[in-house]
Amino acid sequence: MTHRNTLYIIVILSLMSLQMHAQDSIKKKASKVSLSNSVKKLERSIDTNDDYKTAKNYEELALVYQKKGDLGKAEEYYKKAEAIYAKLKKAEEKTRVTRAIAQTQEKQNKTIPAIQSYESAGSIADDEISQQLNYNDANRLRNQSNPKAQSDYINSNIQLLEEKSKDKSVTSAKKENIKEEVAKAYVQKAEADLSNAESEEAIESYKSALDYVDNKPEEIAIKNKIAEVYKEENQLGKALTINLTLLEEAKKSNDFETEIKQLQEVATIYFQVNQPENAIQSLKESYALASKNGNTKEVKNSLNQLVAYYKSKGNDAESMLLYDDFITNFDKIVAADSSLIDDKVFQISEKKILQLEKEKALKDELITKKNKFNYFLIGSLILLFIFFALIVKALYSIKTKNKKIALQSLRREMNPHFIFNSLNSVNQFISENKELEANKYLSSYSNLMRNMMENSNKDFISLSNEIEQLKKYLDLEHLRFQDKFDYQITVDENIDSEVTFIPNMILQPHLENAIWHGLRYKEEKGNLLLKFELFQKNVQISIDDDGIGLTQSKALKTINQKVHQSRGTTNTLERIKLLNDLYKMNITFSITEKQAPETGTIVVISVPLLDKI
Repeated sequence: MTHRNTLYIIVILSLMSLQMHAQDSIKKKASKVSLSNSVKKLERSIDTNDDYKTAKNYEELALVYQKKGDLGKAEEYYKKAEAIYAKLKKAEEKTRVTRAIAQTQEKQNKTIPAIQSYESAGSIADDEISQQLNYNDANRLRNQSNPKAQSDYINSNIQLLEEKSKDKSVTSAKKENIKEEVAKAYVQKAEADLSNAESEEAIESYKSALDYVDNKPEEIAIKNKIAEVYKEENQLGKALTINLTLLEEAKKSNDFETEIKQLQEVATIYFQVNQPENAIQSLKESYALASKNGNTKEVKNSLNQLVAYYKSKGNDAESMLLYDDFITNFDKIVAADSSLIDDKVFQISEKKILQLEKEKALKDELITKKNKFNYFLIGSLILLFIFFALIVKALYSIKTKNKKIALQSLRREMNPHFIFNSLNSVNQFISENKELEANKYLSSYSNLMRNMMENSNKDFISLSNEIEQLKKYLDLEHLRFQDKFDYQITVDENIDSEVTFIPNMILQPHLENAIWHGLRYKEEKGNLLLKFELFQKNVQISIDDDGIGLTQSKALKTINQKVHQSRGTTNTLERIKLLNDLYKMNITFSITEKQAPETGTIVVISVPLLDKI
């Protein structure tokens, strides 16, 4: 093996070991380097369990990896953001991230997944333009073998995006995104033109893309692509002009990374146009600048090109000088390479993020279990409450029914004396050969009983119906005791008896008491007045008789009569209490004896004015 070949191998081996040596230095310094802002924010949002911010930070970190050229990692973090947006039902954000996933997959030549992602983004988009954009991109990828069809879909997207950018309702932030999408579409069009061997059209498409690019890195990337097209077309002068212009701009803006790459591009063209001196000078500048700024990747690229050239020319001396310089500055180059440190920091950070994600998943699982238990507990309490409510309702219903049954029983409790006396009256008419009076009495009695039976299941009846019923009853009693009393019924003109309701059969026992225990014992003919008046939203009913009064009546009564009168009053009080409980009313009842020189009794029942039941 010649000395020259040995030297070349040593240099190459040194370059290959550069990364391993760099790692040792990184391990010492990684702990001193602060995490990038995006990673810090992601860690914080995961730690605080803020899902929306976590999704935004995943999206931001994916963009960082995308710019670094690590498309696999970018896709991974975009998918994590997509999953959270789906969980939070954020349609607009999910559409945006799903489209970004599709674009990342496309750049990795994952055609089928990219098509599926574009279609998914189109299906969830909340406006027609976004839907059509994604469907067009899916169809564009399906037609990779047909550049003409691809161009049609791309032109459709450009038209849609330009129309959308003119929409006044679109925010400035969204307009910036639209401009980026237009630039990407023109780049896609240029690539389709190149596939169709249309170089001039491709250059025009690239130039159109430049009109929509605001940030320098994208502008530089597109201009480099234009220079590549010129080189492919052997228009080296135009390509060199572009690269030299970019080189000067990079020098003015202290963009060392771009400056290094442009020096390498310029060197390539110089070699092609047979100007090796200029090429070597550019590569040495690139090498020196990369070494100074600690860009080990570009140090390697520049050194490889220089060593390859010196090898082809058999110039071992220059190779040795270059190698000596490289070995001398090796530690400085590695120490200055922040990108290597950043890579290590990202690795450390990713482990921490993964740990936080596991902790969050465990926390979410515990929360889910806790929520399930809480839901079960709440559900059980609700069921118990419903069960308790049903029991209470059932008990209340039973109680109400019992009250209604009791009320109905009280209402149907006919006065046995009334029936007995009625039959005695018929018997008396027959014994006295008063057949006509007996027939008339029985007819009226049967009508009254029929009317009472028809209304026996009603708690309230209309005032007009009650008055009609009471008239029939008073007519019967007057037929028997016509020499003992006259009666009168008056109704306040402000009361509409057809639509006003009062308790059913609550007055008859007191009319009977007035006749049988007051008026029939009076020596002269008495008077009975039944009056209905409207008083402060109440129907006030009074039964006024001028009979012998309560005190004298008690002295004349038999034991059976005393029980009967007492039961009539008790019946009324019990019914009033039940009605007040069932219907939440305030019915009142009072009975008073007139003071001398007047004789008689006044019964007053006050019922709230009811126009419906």
